[in-house]
Parts: sequence; C-alpha cells; structure tokens
Amino acid sequence: MKKKSTIELRAKKVAESQTIMSEMIMPNDTNPTGNLMGGNLMRWMDIAGAICAGKHCEANVVTASVDQVSFKLPVLLGDVITLKASVTRAFNTSLEVYVEVFASNIKGGNPRKCNDAFLTFVGIDDKTRQPIPVPPVIALTNEEQKLYNEASRRRELRLVLSGRLKPSEATEIKTLFR
Repeated sequence: MKKKSTIELRAKKVAESQTIMSEMIMPNDTNPTGNLMGGNLMRWMDIAGAICAGKHCEANVVTASVDQVSFKLPVLLGDVITLKASVTRAFNTSLEVYVEVFASNIKGGNPRKCNDAFLTFVGIDDKTRQPIPVPPVIALTNEEQKLYNEASRRRELRLVLSGRLKPSEATEIKTLFR
C-alpha cells in the first residue's frame, strides 16, 4: 500500500505570487556606452523570479536554471525598468517562472518590452536544505494556460540539454517534429 504524504499542498493561482519590481538605471548599472549591463539585468531577473517562486512555495528557493537570455532592446541610463515575474507551472520540487522586462523613461515615455526569460527554481527545506514538494499552479487566463501547457516541453528541453534526460526519452519534444 502506498504511504500518503503528510504534506497537503494547496494549488495557487498565478496571480497569488506574481511579483512586480522596478529599478531606475543609474550610472553604476551601465557599461561605457550608457546601456544597462546584461549581468545587472540578469541579477534583477533572478531576484524577481526568486521572490515570485518563494511566495508560491512559501519557502526558500534556489535557482536551478535560466533559459536563454537575449538582450532584445537596450536599456539606457536613466530608464526605469519593470520586471514582472509569474509562475507558469510547478512540477515535483521545481517550478518555472516567466520574467518579463519592460523599460521606459522616467516620465513613462518610450515604453518597450526589452527582455524575457524562463527561470527554474527549486523549493528547499530550511533545515535540511533538501528539495521539497511545491504547490501546483492554477492557470486561469488564456495566456497563463498557454504558458502552463508549453512548460512541460521547455522542462524536457532543459533536462536534455543538462544531460539529465536522454534525447530518445524526450517525448514532448518529439511531438514537435511529427
């Protein structure tokens, strides 16, 4: 007989943990050309994603992976960026968070989406530092449902690229090529 888990996880709506964070780009954030340095942006994306994941899990989290980050549009000295982080899907002990980056000038002019990426976090126990089960996600809107449905393919690709899954076992990815 299978032993029942003593932990009951309450599924959570995406909006319950969504995190919005803003930063003004100052001289110490930029490179010699006056653009935001990519490493600073990645740091803020990781922080926003971790806050979102931690709120969803109601636990500390660690970053497990970051999908490809492309710098689509420059962010300039004096711009204000807004990062929006949302949980897309939870698996056993990990969850995927989508972080979008928007920029504008201080007056709100020249608004643009500059960047986005998917980050994976793992919930951890405070005492043992071991992974813990994470709550399921409830996707309500069409966009949330789309991100939720596509998450298993992104996860499978991450596992193949990290060597944790054989390409021949990647059933979700195979369906893309049929």
